Amino acid sequence: MIAIVDYRAGNLTSVASALEHLGHRGEITDRPDVIRAADRVILPGVGAAGATMENLRGLGLDRVLREDVAGAGKPFLGICIGIQVLFDRSEEDNAECLGIIPGRVVRFPHSVDGRPLKAPQIGWNRVRQTKAHPLFAGVPDHAHFYFVNSYYPVPDDPAVTIATSDHGVVFTAAIARGNVMATQFHLEKSGAAGLRMLDNFCRMGS
Repeated sequence: MIAIVDYRAGNLTSVASALEHLGHRGEITDRPDVIRAADRVILPGVGAAGATMENLRGLGLDRVLREDVAGAGKPFLGICIGIQVLFDRSEEDNAECLGIIPGRVVRFPHSVDGRPLKAPQIGWNRVRQTKAHPLFAGVPDHAHFYFVNSYYPVPDDPAVTIATSDHGVVFTAAIARGNVMATQFHLEKSGAAGLRMLDNFCRMGS
């Protein structure tokens, strides 16, 4: 079973529907015991870093994700805000995050070369795969994925970046370190390429 972490965010049902479409059993849950017992865990959603962390802490899920999922070697996938809260800290709300991946989350600049830069970026953008990873198996390089973000992660170790995109600046769009993987783009809203990546995650190591 795949646990979809319920921390009172939006978009959880879209991920559950995508998994069902792919033939995988997902369960939206905020119960630590269910998350601990799951074969793999997905942390999706939309929202601000501060509220996300407040809800995770209030539900006692921050420790579960750090210790019983990431720390225990369970396959763990973050999507959208789910990639950002993996890091130490976010400029959004000056939020202290999960600290699973060393690094920070920063806002897109207000302008580039004197021209205003729109934030959030909303819509489709190309993703460049910077290193081979099973998450991208069968997905062409430079495929388009759907983004909604004003902030992006900056890992301390550039080696964890497995894909980048460009919105005025080149930024980390996907990361992987051991059992922990995450994308800034919405897999569940990214058509065939996004579904392929979700399926890859669900089948990885099985």
